[in-house]
Amino acid sequence: MNKTALITGASAGLGYEFANRFAEDGYDLVLVARNKAKMEEMKKRFPNLNITVITKDLSNPGAAREVYEEVKAAGIKVDALVNNAGFGLMGKFEELDIVKQSEMISLNITALTELTHYFLPELKESPNRARILNVASTAAFQPGPMMAVYYATKAYVLSFSEALAEELAGTSVTVTTLCPGATKTNFASVANVEKTKMFSGAMSPQEVAKQGYQALMSGKRVVITGSTNKVGAYAAKFLPRSLAAKIAKYVAKEA
Repeated sequence: MNKTALITGASAGLGYEFANRFAEDGYDLVLVARNKAKMEEMKKRFPNLNITVITKDLSNPGAAREVYEEVKAAGIKVDALVNNAGFGLMGKFEELDIVKQSEMISLNITALTELTHYFLPELKESPNRARILNVASTAAFQPGPMMAVYYATKAYVLSFSEALAEELAGTSVTVTTLCPGATKTNFASVANVEKTKMFSGAMSPQEVAKQGYQALMSGKRVVITGSTNKVGAYAAKFLPRSLAAKIAKYVAKEA
């Protein structure tokens, strides 16, 4: 019987690439996103796998619970949970739509937390090594003027995931946090950061997903993709927070 991976934000970008990685390793899939057509394509690519498509906007209240209940109703046991869905917005906090910023918090934080809580008990009961991958960002390591709420949500993801990893030490469940820097996905267009300095050296989603998947399968707790991103993330630990904020503000400017 195949193992099963549940992946959110699976219709594009990193989520789509993670789905490919798991499928190539023989995992059945539960794909969650708003774009049904893109997820249905995965069924055609991997006809020998059981692929379940759930069309859901996880920023809506109660959506995570609905996903969990649909998975349970289908009799599916999950062995890997990939909390990938998320988005960002560029601009001054006071000028950005507060409804959209609240949706960002709901998706980047609330949905991730709720899905982890709902699925964790059965992950612990899995006969296989169970795995959780939470997608954060190098934004998690410092405050981010012009993307204040986004940076804050990713700081939450990193802190939550590291704490959970320690809570689960000694169990059969590992928790990995992926912290990519700029990546060539539709995130950039949604966040309106395509022309900024931070995206001048963006990595491909295939390479980011490859490194994240390898780290997940090895049980690594935190993975930062790209050598430049590693240097920046580690440097941020030693810089005064005010200086780190100024640097983040600088790279948010147009190149």
